[in-house]
Amino acid sequence: MAHTRIRPFNTKDTYPEQRLDNDLSHAVIARGTTVFLRGQCPQDLDTGENIASMDPGEQAHKVMANIGQLLTECGAEWGHVTKLVVYLTDVRHREAVYRAMGEYIRNVHPVCTGLVVVALARPEWLVEIDATAVIPD
Repeated sequence: MAHTRIRPFNTKDTYPEQRLDNDLSHAVIARGTTVFLRGQCPQDLDTGENIASMDPGEQAHKVMANIGQLLTECGAEWGHVTKLVVYLTDVRHREAVYRAMGEYIRNVHPVCTGLVVVALARPEWLVEIDATAVIPD
């Protein structure tokens, strides 16, 4: 492989209710310094279980905790984050999600794009966030 794959998985295991069969990873480290994270959702990284809450702020905290865990596994940290993309299923969740997100990126100043989408991969997910980080030389 040209790049390092972190937490590879197959979608037929992750989404058994759907007829999928894609080999993906939660993170890819390219050129040893650029970290691309898959959009993180409010579920446990090890078990795939969703958190019980339908509160957008609580979901965002779990998403950001997942991002932090993956950054650590990739040898990166919050200060290396360069870009976040936030996907919301309802614009009314924006404030709660961004307030939660802000607790993790204080003094980091990444670029950020926020989108409101019709739906995410599971109906109980209110927010998904993906991140890119660059580990300094």
